Formats: sequence, C-alpha cells, structure tokens
Amino acid sequence: MSWKVEEQSFDREKIAMNGNKFMIGNGAIGYRGTLEEFTKDQLTASTLAGLYDKVGEQWREPINAPNGVYTRLTCDGQPLSVLDTEFDRHAQALDIAQASFHRNTVFRTSGGNRIEISSERFVSMEQLNLIAMKYEFSVAQACEIVLDTGIDGDVWDINGPHLENKSVWSEDGIVGLTATTHELRVEVTVAESVTWIGGLSRPEESRQPGSAIRQFKLRCEPGVTYGFVKYVLICYGETEGQSSSATALSIAKAALQLTYETHLQEHLVHWARKWEASDVLIEGDDEAQFALRYSLYQLHIIAPTQSERVSIPARGLSGQVYKGAVFWDTEMFMLPFFLYTQPEVARNLVMYRVHTLDGARRKAAEYGYRGAFYAWESQDTGDDACTLFNITDVFTNRPMRTYFRDKQVHISADAAFGIWQYYAFTGDESVLLEGGAEVILECARFFYSYAYYKHDKQRFEVLDVTGPDEYHERVNNNAFTNALVNKTLDIALQTLALLEERHPAFREALIAKLDYGQDAGNLRHMLLQLYMPQPDPVTSVIEQFDGYGQLEDVELKQLKSRMLNKNEYLGGGSGIATTTRILKQADVVLMLHLFKQQYSQKVKRANWEYYEPRTEHGSSLSACIYALVASDIGNPDWAYRYFLRTATIDLTGDSKQYVGTLYIGGTHPAANGGAWMAAILGFAGIDAGEGVIRLQPALPDQWKSIQFGIVYQGERYRIAVSKSEIVVSADGGNKTAQSFQSGSESVSLAPGASHSWIYDSAKRGALHA
Repeated sequence: MSWKVEEQSFDREKIAMNGNKFMIGNGAIGYRGTLEEFTKDQLTASTLAGLYDKVGEQWREPINAPNGVYTRLTCDGQPLSVLDTEFDRHAQALDIAQASFHRNTVFRTSGGNRIEISSERFVSMEQLNLIAMKYEFSVAQACEIVLDTGIDGDVWDINGPHLENKSVWSEDGIVGLTATTHELRVEVTVAESVTWIGGLSRPEESRQPGSAIRQFKLRCEPGVTYGFVKYVLICYGETEGQSSSATALSIAKAALQLTYETHLQEHLVHWARKWEASDVLIEGDDEAQFALRYSLYQLHIIAPTQSERVSIPARGLSGQVYKGAVFWDTEMFMLPFFLYTQPEVARNLVMYRVHTLDGARRKAAEYGYRGAFYAWESQDTGDDACTLFNITDVFTNRPMRTYFRDKQVHISADAAFGIWQYYAFTGDESVLLEGGAEVILECARFFYSYAYYKHDKQRFEVLDVTGPDEYHERVNNNAFTNALVNKTLDIALQTLALLEERHPAFREALIAKLDYGQDAGNLRHMLLQLYMPQPDPVTSVIEQFDGYGQLEDVELKQLKSRMLNKNEYLGGGSGIATTTRILKQADVVLMLHLFKQQYSQKVKRANWEYYEPRTEHGSSLSACIYALVASDIGNPDWAYRYFLRTATIDLTGDSKQYVGTLYIGGTHPAANGGAWMAAILGFAGIDAGEGVIRLQPALPDQWKSIQFGIVYQGERYRIAVSKSEIVVSADGGNKTAQSFQSGSESVSLAPGASHSWIYDSAKRGALHA
C-alpha cells in the first residue's frame, strides 16, 4: 500500500491546493508544499506556531517567516521555473511515512539543453526549528549555470507586512536574516548553513533589500551532479537569555556537524514512533486506507509535541487563514485522536486553555459576565481575535455583522468538556491541579451568569445564542448548547467533589482564590432546573432551537437555486438560509454523538433522518459527525460516504474556498480528526469511558477488517475487527486489568491477555434515508 501523494505533471491552477496537499511540518513550523523557485505569489510560507502580529487595524494573524528554502537556476541566461520554462517531465511527491517532500523536474531550454533538478526536504521532528533540504542538478550539455539560493525575505502575508527592520548578516559561512515583528517587537531570525556538492565556486552574495541570496556561477559539464545540502534554522524571541540570531547561529553550526542522512534518520525515528502509536490498518479498501493515513499525517505535522502554550489552529499551519486562530474544532474534532494515541499531546492541547484563561476572563468581563467566556478565535493570549464583522457581503461589498464572537457561548463548554475528557480518559489529575479545575469552575460560573431564570416556567434557559449551525444566529435554547452547558455544570460539581475527596487543601485554596463560596450551590440549582429540549413524543425529533419547526421547510436543492453568487453567505441577517430549516452543519446530530449513551437508537435514527437532508455541510466539520451517528444507528454504508468526504478533503481540494469575499482555503485538521473518529469511534465502534471500553462495530461493505492500537488510562491495547469477530489484546507491559464490553458480554482483560467476541454484523438495524 502506497504511503505517497504524487503528482506527475504541473498545473498552474493547482498551486494553492498543492501547497496544502504537499505540506510538511513538525508542530512548530509548517512549510507549504511549494517548489523551490516559488515566491509569495505562489503562497510559499513557513508558518510559525504561536507567534502572532497585528498591523494597524487589520486582523491579527500568525507570522510567516522568511523563506530559507528559496532556490533558482539560470541556464545560459534563461531562468528555469515550471511557471514559464518548457519541461519534459515534472513530478512531486509527499512521503507521509517519512514526512518528506520530493521533486524531480527535467527542463528543456530554448537552446535545446536538458537540466534535471531533484530535491527533497523535511521539517525535522528531532530539531523543531530546522528545515533540511538536499538539492541536486545535472545538465545534458555543457553550459553556464547561475544558482541563486538563500533566504527570501519578501513573504506572503494576508494582513502584513509583519516583519520590519530586516538585517542580513553572515558569520563563518552561515548567512542569516533577522527582523522584528511589528506589534510585539519580537525578534525573528532565519539562518542557513550549506554544504556543497560538485564544483561550485565561491558565492557572490546578493544584497537584495530584505533578502539574503547567495549566487554561484559555474561551468557545468554533462555526467556530473552538482548541488548542495541546506539547513534552515528558524528562531524567534529569546532562548535562555540569548537572542534569536545567536541561537540560530549556534544551531546552524551544530547542524553542519551531522550529515544530511543523520538528520534524516533522527527525524525518521520520531515518525516511526508516531505511526506505531497511531496507524490504522484497513483490509479491503485501498482508497480508504490511504485517505485515513493521510488525514493522520496532517494531524501529526501540526501537533504541539513540546509546548502546552500553543494549540492547533483551524487551518493548521498551512498559512494565515482564519487568523491562525484556535477554535472549538480542537476539543471536539481533534482531541479524541490524540487522547487515544498520544495522550501527551492531548495534554498540551487542553493545557493551552489553562494558559489562556485570563483572556477568557477578560472577555466575560467585557460583556458583563462573571467567569470565563473563551475566545471564539483564540491566539496566544486567549483574547478574542474574532471581529464583529467577519464577512463581507458579496453584493454590497459592505462588512456584515455576525454573531460568532459574542453569541457562540458553547465555546466555554467545549473548553471545559475537553479538559474533563482528558482527565477522565487518562486519570491524570495533574491537569486539574495545574489549572484545569479552575477553568472548569470559571466556565460553569460564566454559564450561571449568562443564563436566564424564567420564573413562570421555573427553569433556567440559555437564550440569545448561536449554536454550531451558524446560519441561524441569536436563537433560544439551542439543544446542543444547552446540553454542553448542562455537562459543564455537572463536571464542575464533579470536580469540586473530587477535590474535596482527594485534595481538600487545594480545594479550599481554590474556592478562596475564586471567591466561589456561593457558586457551588448556584450550580446545583441551575443543573436541576436547566431546560433540556426533549424528543418529540410522536416523531422523536429534537427541535434544534425554539421556533426552528416554524421556519420554511425547503429542500436544499431548491434553496441553492435561489443563490445569486456562488460565494454568498447563506447565514447572517439576510442570508437565504436564515428563514429556512436548512442548517450549515451537524448541530443536534453532533449532540447525539457526544452524548450517545443518553439517547435511544430510535431517537438517534429519527434525528439523523430528519436533519441529514436539511444539512448543507457548509463546514468541513459536518460530514464526519453524520458518519459517526450513521454507524451508531447501524448504517455504515451511509456513514462510508461521509467518511470518504471528510478523509479526502485535503487530497481533492473539494471544500469551500470563500465565504463572502473571505478566503478560507488551507488544510482542514478538524476533518482530518473527524476521519479518524469516523473510522475508530464509528466503524470500529469504540466508546471508552467510566472505566469501560465498549465495542460495537459497524464495518462498511468494502472493509474486510480494521486493526489499530489505543491508549486508555495509560495502558495500551491492540484491537482487530472483522465482519464477524472482535479481538482485543492487552499489552504485556500494562499494569492493571481493563474492562471491555461488546453487546451483553463483559470481560476483564489482564496485562498480556487477549479475548475475542463473535458477532453478526448483519443484525445491525438498517437505516432508511
């Protein structure tokens, strides 16, 4: 089974898509899958995790560092580029097993010469600020070659420029470019160290403004391979009292002490471990196998492995789209993958919310509430980067008021839910003691402050909110939001009880710090009387929000026929979906997935069948949820369609690129996480919680079997599911027995033991849709 994404031609129209598709990264740097001769016009970018900048009144966004990979050849005065030079062959590939990018091009010059270029590069998982590249070329006829390579300081910015006061320096053969960010005055340095292949002459350094380009002129002969190995170091801020330039210089020197092959082998050791922990083997469906592996690759290259102060932005590290902000996507769609495979990364993700708690407090206070109201678009400080006018009307070119920032209050519940899910899944209490408990309590306090108590109905209601379905803003009692608020109140009380039992002194200090004396009683009162929308007694459908059933019930195809512009926004104050029952993405259905044990199969089936034809899937977050619930209710073949849609989104580029005039292109890590969820939590039927791992498989027809490993409560297990059998094996290094349940049979699996269940997949209920 191939582990490579390949293109055997060049298509100018695919440059932006391929930049996403062929990305490499290591969680600290994301480097787009562009060619060495490309510039900012082709959206070349080295995006840095956790470093943001704001210019004037424009949107704050992440920094793209100067491009240290830039390289271009000129043959007898003719520049060589796939953009404007004839070529006989071009191929590029991404090896997802090794996280390395490869390129081979044979150019044909106007004089009849043939120049072959081969390159490969990787962003090191061993040295997180290192990009390593090998670049080689040969000629068919003797010719004069000019090689330009160095650091291109003219970078792609959406709302920049973000780097100023650029200075070029060189020391001991190492060239660097140092600049400062506009807003926070953070120093950023890119340095390169190079070793040469073939008879390259002494370089002439080009002093283009803001760039550090070295130029080599040489007479090339046939049969000789020329080129270089380059190490690009990207550093910012101070490290142990040392400037970014000093740090980059010392690491660049150290990099030269090792061969390219040694750097690559160190990198591969990390990737071998990642795949050992996370790979999923699917028998019988090569397309699904590759798409799922590719989705996992995309998650790995953006995962913060060594920092709990950064999380995963909505577009990963593929650029500055969505301001490089962290959304609810992380907790709801990516966290499960890391919980089951790399809990140490999951911990970093939830601790990010701890470190941004003060920003959430500031936002709550801004709106007149107590507690923590998390940012809808969160960056480094946790202050909300989301504006009140996020979208431009394509008809009037005027900014459109949206209610993402101020009414999507479920974001605080998502943050609290993620922290509790991590604790419950791993048993790691340290996350609660190091700030997680404080986050949960502050989020619960926010909801008590936000909710309304209706004396005539003797209940709390959550009014004036926007749920996951953003086409309908400022609604009352959104079922998903109320369910997450209910869960937040519950886990806050569980947190207090846990602290009282195991850490009474810590609890007492925390209550005093937060002045929480009256709040626990308030939360109990609200939890008992919070309104929770219930299934209709006749149809079993849960109304998405108050009054949803009174809206126009139009078919999706008919609604789309009313569109006047392919990029018009369907929601907001005047969007054509707002007065209809057409929704943007999974809303009630997402709630039924998150709380699947609380609802009957009849209710889940009725709501899937009702909401599925009314869902536009205007978000990449949607398809995987419909896949999950379809599997749950016994129709894996319906689920399979949605699984492929979410798993292939970054391979096909089949996604929305604009909302209004706003460009939203880039990778889709939530969909990548959703592909894993659909496969493991859906088709394989894994549901771990409350000390039990439940197994209820529903394999699609194409799949003969699926095999994978999971981690639960710090212990490792291997699971294999076929059409008629489930086999679970406990790692011999486990320390305790674990309870597994399939159907009505439960077993306690001791370390090193295995157990199998025979089941009849044909007896699953069929879904009629």
